[in-house]
Amino acid sequence: MQQIELFTTPIIPPKSCAFTGHRSFYDGFSAVKLKSEIEKIISRGAEVFYNGMAIGFDLLAAETVLELKKSYPQIRLILCIPCYGQEQNFSAADKERYVSIFNRADEKIILSSHYYKGCMLARNRYMADQADALIAYCVKEKGGAAYTVKYFQKHRPDKEIIFI
Repeated sequence: MQQIELFTTPIIPPKSCAFTGHRSFYDGFSAVKLKSEIEKIISRGAEVFYNGMAIGFDLLAAETVLELKKSYPQIRLILCIPCYGQEQNFSAADKERYVSIFNRADEKIILSSHYYKGCMLARNRYMADQADALIAYCVKEKGGAAYTVKYFQKHRPDKEIIFI
């Protein structure tokens, strides 16, 4: 009987993770699943989380990471802000959330001193380029979340995408 040797590529545990998602939540979205997937990736070694601070999914993901820091003090939240004043058109409630997250984050990276067309996508590319994994809430084929998923798939083909 011939022996077959199996070769597998070693899986390198993710050390960092970025988030991308929609500004609105649709049927089927689960904040519980988001928290569970973040905990799973932490258990596999992720310690750094990049967040773009857009309303909707980004703010919820950032709040979830900050909540999980109580149980996993080794994790870090790095905000990747596309431009100064990103929050200026947010609702009063979202501005309050934004400021609260901003004040508790471990690091803030502001990518531009001013808004310009495309600065949000530049922010998304920056985060994707830094991350070993991507947690995505993407149910549409167009928009910033879809763009980021496609960018990550193309430029980080050996990296993992976790869909919420």
